[in-house]
Parts: sequence; structure tokens; C-alpha cells
Amino acid sequence: MKRVLGALVIGWAGAMIAGPAPPDRAASAASPLAFPGSGAAAPPEMRLTPLPLRAPEPPDNPGTAEKIALGRLLFFDPILSSTRDVSCATCHSPRWGWGDARPVPIGVGGAGVGPARMFVGPSSLPVLLRNTPTLLNVGFNGLVSGAEPAAAAAPMFWDSRASGLESQVAIPIAMVGEMSGAGHQERDPMAEAVRRVQDIPDYRERFRKAFEPRAGQAVTPEHLAQAIAAFERSLITPRAAIDRFLQGDTMALSAEQQRGLRVFQDAGCVHCHGGPMFSDFKTHYVGVPDSSPGGQRAFRTPTLRNLRYTAPYMHNGSLRTLREVLTFYDGLAEAVTETLEGGGASDRPPLDPLLKSMRLSDEDFPALESFFDSLSDATYDTSAPSTVPSGLPLESTR
Repeated sequence: MKRVLGALVIGWAGAMIAGPAPPDRAASAASPLAFPGSGAAAPPEMRLTPLPLRAPEPPDNPGTAEKIALGRLLFFDPILSSTRDVSCATCHSPRWGWGDARPVPIGVGGAGVGPARMFVGPSSLPVLLRNTPTLLNVGFNGLVSGAEPAAAAAPMFWDSRASGLESQVAIPIAMVGEMSGAGHQERDPMAEAVRRVQDIPDYRERFRKAFEPRAGQAVTPEHLAQAIAAFERSLITPRAAIDRFLQGDTMALSAEQQRGLRVFQDAGCVHCHGGPMFSDFKTHYVGVPDSSPGGQRAFRTPTLRNLRYTAPYMHNGSLRTLREVLTFYDGLAEAVTETLEGGGASDRPPLDPLLKSMRLSDEDFPALESFFDSLSDATYDTSAPSTVPSGLPLESTR
């Protein structure tokens, strides 16, 4: 009996990996790539496939051991901030899934770590509006099934305003409220950060070994960004239970998790949260309030990987638990139907029509939560340096 059950589960997983069923089977409610009653098949790029064992790299920035080690030091070193007291790790800490466990982050002007971080006295700095996204698997951003990944085109930030990890690095360094403080604005924050790094002999030697420049300086804005990007690409979790299951290990998911996977597909979640990263990397408006200048309200589909470690959720960090997220989406079907039928005209942009395909039931929430747990990998890299070449105190030691 166990052997027969295993064969059935392998067949189911194989169908999920292989793609849509032939035409004579595509309409069957039993098809793992069909949404019962909707008639909509999951697009091929949303096929559930295991995560690769290595993130794609740009041809001009292969990840070497020396480069990744250098990038880790730079990531944790407050020398990159204009105030010399904020590092990339202030908001992207390994203690909180390479996020900060806050609804929205506090950069310069704050003290403390993670959810305990608070502003020190009154602040004239702009409030940061976006929840800190995890860096786990960020090197796979943009990866969907059946397509060649392009590291330089990987979408970054909630609104996909930057492409590629290398180009993303300079943005928080220059952003007032993140790593640039009031009264410390620099004409060229990235160039000034490079100058501070260049003044430290240990860094100069590490850059020389990592990049082996034939001429000119080893410490440059380009090399600094490449080192940090190489380190961030190393933060991957390709051995979660879901990956082992999709590779044929029928025991990797419990019976409840397998039921949750079936619910996940039948409810239509896989239409946006599919592929190896459980994201289509497209922007959608799902009705979450947003107070940013210009009213930007369509945001990139976040990955569902490692949800156990990356609360709170949504682009503004407004939902604290996965149960709150499921309840939120459960209430959207009626709202989107009204919008598509002419109601809700005040919504700009309108609610995404894909929401109409969702079929969630609160009876299925426990199975879905169990399935989401299979997307997390507890063995992710949490290592942090005890000291950095600048000699500045690390945020986690204050």
C-alpha cells in the first residue's frame, strides 16, 4: 500500500513539474495545473520546479570565495553610511531571516536591532514606507520556470525600480533615512563611501585579492557593488522540503502539507505565486493601502519562500501573521468582482482581475499554513563577522 501511495504522489509531483496536461485532460478538476470552475490554466512559467543550487551571476561578476567574504564584511560595516552607525545588516539581519521583523524599517537616527529598533529622540527624517524584504534567495529574483535567468535584469525593491543586485547596492547608501542622515548628505554618497573604505589598509588588500586589478584602484564603486552583490547571491535556500518533494522525495512533505499544496493550486494562488521562487515577479494591485508620494499601489509579487522567518507581511508590513494574510485574500474575491462589474471606481489602479480566480476557504487555512512551512529552510546562512576592518561597532553588539 505504501509503495502504491508513493507512486501516486510521485506521479502528482511529476505532473506539476512537467507542465500543463494534454488537451483531453486539461479540463479535469483533478489536474494539478487547473483551477476548478475557472477554466484558467496556470501559465507555463508558473510550473512548480525546485530551486537551482546556485543563483545566476552576471558574466562580469562571478562569485569567488574572496569576493563573497569581502562582500560580507562590507555588508556588516557601518562605514558605508554617512553617519558611520548604520550598515546594510541594520535592516537585513540574519537574526530575522535577513530582514528586520518590523512593519517598516528605521535606518539612520535609530538605535537597537530588529523589532526593538526605535528612533533616538525626535526625527526630521522621512518615514520609510516599505517593509524590508528578505535577502534570502534574492539572487533568484526574476527566475521563473522554462526561462533563462538574467542576473542583470533581476527586479529589485517592491516596485521593481532597479534591475540587478549590482545596481541596487548604491540606492540605500544614497537614500536619506536609510543610510544617509539629515545633516550628513553627501554630494555623491557612493563615492564618499568608497573613499572611506579606500582609507582602510585591510580593505585595500582585500579588494586587491578579490578583483586583481591590472591597473588603477582596486577599491571602486563598481567593485564595492559587485562584492556586496556576490555576497547577497550566496544567501540561498535550495534544499527546503518543497524542493526535495519536487525532486521526487515523497516523504519530504507530510500528508497535511501535500493537502495544502493541492489547495494552493486549486485556489488559484499558483497563478502569481508559482515557479521555483513562488513568484511571477510582476506587479499587481491587491488593495493594500499605500501612502507613498504619487500613490504607487501596484507592487511586485513577493516570494513565499522562508515565510516562517520573514514576518510581518505585505509591502507595508501591515499583516503580522500568515493567518491574517489568508483572511485578507479570502475577503478580496467579492471586492474584485464588484470592481470588474463597474463598482469601486475610486480604486486606481483597479484590483487585479486575477484575484477573481481565487477560491479560498477558511477551512483550508491550516493545510495552507502547513504547506507554507515546507517552503522554509532552517539551514540558511546566519553567519556574521565579529569585527569589521573599519573597527566601528557592529549593530548587533550595541
